[in-house]
Amino acid sequence: MPGQQHDEKFSKRHAMDKPMLGFGTPKSLEGSPLTAHFVAASGEFVGTFMFLLFAFLGHIMAVDQAPNIGSNGSISNQTVIYIALAYGMSLLVTVWTMYRISGGLFNPAVTLGLVITGNLPPVRGAILFPVQILSGICAAAVASAIIPGDIKTVQTAISPGVSVAQGVFLEMFLTAELVFTVLMLAAEKSKDTFIAPIGIGLSLFVAEIAGVYYTGASLNPARSFGPCVVGRNFQHYHWIYWIGPFLGALISGGYYHFVKFFHYEEANPGQDSSGGQFDREVEEMNSTPSSPRGDEEEQRGLETIDSRVDNGGRREGTNGYHPGYAPGRA
Repeated sequence: MPGQQHDEKFSKRHAMDKPMLGFGTPKSLEGSPLTAHFVAASGEFVGTFMFLLFAFLGHIMAVDQAPNIGSNGSISNQTVIYIALAYGMSLLVTVWTMYRISGGLFNPAVTLGLVITGNLPPVRGAILFPVQILSGICAAAVASAIIPGDIKTVQTAISPGVSVAQGVFLEMFLTAELVFTVLMLAAEKSKDTFIAPIGIGLSLFVAEIAGVYYTGASLNPARSFGPCVVGRNFQHYHWIYWIGPFLGALISGGYYHFVKFFHYEEANPGQDSSGGQFDREVEEMNSTPSSPRGDEEEQRGLETIDSRVDNGGRREGTNGYHPGYAPGRA
């Protein structure tokens, strides 16, 4: 029939506008936990790869093109800031790009922090961990292949005068700051969660400035392991770039549990108040004298407001804007 032929032509013409050329998702895969894990793992691989690839490229260029050297023969302050920007901005952009797919972790230490705080299921964490490590190796390999610089330039190393013990503690505290930023800005839902990638990127930027001269400021086992594999060069103290970040994740996770146990939101209340319509509605309800039917009306009013505001302070029906760190997410 003419109408049917028109519909078929229309469908074929717009096949390229649809995901997978218009092929629908098989019913057997819709809502499947295995499918969700696979998609999240793909997002972590791509996100970790992009984050580290662009960071490595910026790092190599900064060192190779450094106009001057510090007074002690090391990299200059300008180079340190450029390296910090390369890692911080790369993380900011890739987290903001990929958080709807995988949560935007890109770091085994962050993954551990989310698992021990209950914001990421252990099964998902166990899947993402090797994916992040493999992606770090791939990023280092591609960076080494596409530019003339030496990949050993981006290997994390302890500076002269810094002991191994100092390196462990530096990595621990730097990572603790990053992981706690992720927990409070992304895992804890608030009106600021939609800009969590900015805070996370700035957190890494600050940590890089503080630690890149002393330990290379890894904060991420995948970031240190990849260049060592590709460059075929492991320092005898390489283990500090695993132990330090994991200890930092444990510290952040422990303090997160502490403040949650004592209801931190009650210590400094009103921080997530938007000052908007819902605040006025609540104030009006509290100031209105009760009528004979006041109790019933008040209860209905509160239920109405509750139905329009979720736990993160958002109106119901708005787009989800926060990174995908949700307790119990499969």
